Amino acid sequence: MPSETSPHAPGGEPSRPIRSWVRSSPGTHVWLAVIAITSLVLAFSPDGLEHYLLHRNSSNLYELSRHPMRALLGSAFWIQNPASLLFYAVLFEVFHAPVERWLGTAKWLVVVATAHIAATLISQKVVLEAIQDHDVPRSMAHVVDIGVSYGLAASAGILTYRLPRPWRWFYLAGAVAFFAVPLVTNHTYTDLGHAISLVIGLAFWPLTRHKPVVQGGPTGAH
Repeated sequence: MPSETSPHAPGGEPSRPIRSWVRSSPGTHVWLAVIAITSLVLAFSPDGLEHYLLHRNSSNLYELSRHPMRALLGSAFWIQNPASLLFYAVLFEVFHAPVERWLGTAKWLVVVATAHIAATLISQKVVLEAIQDHDVPRSMAHVVDIGVSYGLAASAGILTYRLPRPWRWFYLAGAVAFFAVPLVTNHTYTDLGHAISLVIGLAFWPLTRHKPVVQGGPTGAH
């Protein structure tokens, strides 16, 4: 009789690999499902309603000063362009799902939530100071600021410790370059938020202690 593995372990249902993968990273896929729903809402909304929803769920200065909790939470469940949903789905599977499987849902959520909140608040503080110094127009307080990229940058950061040496250092160099080059060349608050999130992900190294790394190179299986 063939042996059976627990359905609750990663890869625990060999005959149902997709179901097994989803069950091994439930937070990632619930989050992605909510984003799919909000993206469909935007896609079928008239322009006026789309504009309202994007601004109402933004974590810009205007919304943060009036509805801070709603702004911080709501902005994590919308993407500005519904056509990008498939692209974000791929990123979720590449970064969030492996990290959640590796660390567990609770620790993964701590990492991405910390990055999302901290990067948003710090980058918007920079915007506020720029407005006060008359370096940018006051309309920057109302710019749409939504999306999931800060959390993705944090997962990309902590995923560094999942890889064995020397692949870890090649991956880290690529990640740093990917986020540092736009920050240096474009100087946008979003680029700053991405860089902050990457650093936060890397700073959560203590959560990865005693966790296994991928064996056999960057494409090896755990």
